[in-house]
Amino acid sequence: MSTQSVPLTYESVLGLIEKVTAQIERMSQENALQMKETDRKIQATTDQMKENAEQMKMQTAETDRKIQATAEQMKETDRKIQATAAQIEATDQIVQKTAEQIEATNQAVGALTHKVGDMVEKLLGEGNLVDQFRELGHKVKAHSQKKKFGVKGTADSGEIDLFLEDGDVAILVEAKTTLKMDHVREHIKRIEKYRRFVDADGSNGKRFVGAVAGTVIAENVINYAHENGLYVIIQSARAVEIIPQPDGFVAKKW
Repeated sequence: MSTQSVPLTYESVLGLIEKVTAQIERMSQENALQMKETDRKIQATTDQMKENAEQMKMQTAETDRKIQATAEQMKETDRKIQATAAQIEATDQIVQKTAEQIEATNQAVGALTHKVGDMVEKLLGEGNLVDQFRELGHKVKAHSQKKKFGVKGTADSGEIDLFLEDGDVAILVEAKTTLKMDHVREHIKRIEKYRRFVDADGSNGKRFVGAVAGTVIAENVINYAHENGLYVIIQSARAVEIIPQPDGFVAKKW
């Protein structure tokens, strides 16, 4: 089998050149498109990187802000802890002082109770109070100290410093180192409570007379006690005396 060669002509060469040129132009256009797409992708990547960088910057700034805020909170917490510690220390000092005051008050109350007890003893002993009441017509036959009545802690309970028995009459004495108006009022209420207590238990017609005693008694307190039908007893360093009653005085009987 023989192969025949195609003779080259001007037209065939020109066609070949045009074909090659068209192919080159097509390839150039494809390359241009590819380069354009590559540039677009590069630009998009660059924009994304810039956006990411900006976000990272913002996140870093926010993190720094939070760290700063946390540091400030820690400082404030430390300040509060120190303030609380100072308050606890101050409270401990107050508690200590309060405990000391309570102890001093307890001692004062104990001393006052002792003084009142001594006072009652003096009224009965060297004060010869029983004889003085007998001179006023009260036939005192017996006496007792710190007479308690009622159920402790209830409204109608109490304690009478000195209780003088006079047959169907009893004299209820309240003693204070310094007798004040409120003490007189409280004693009147105490007698009324004792009246209710005895009535509930069966009084058998027994009556009660009130008296108040003190080492220091203001004139208005004496007058108030007399106006309410109470005897007033004053104790000095040398004597115990039932203060003379004003004209028209009648001992009130409950």
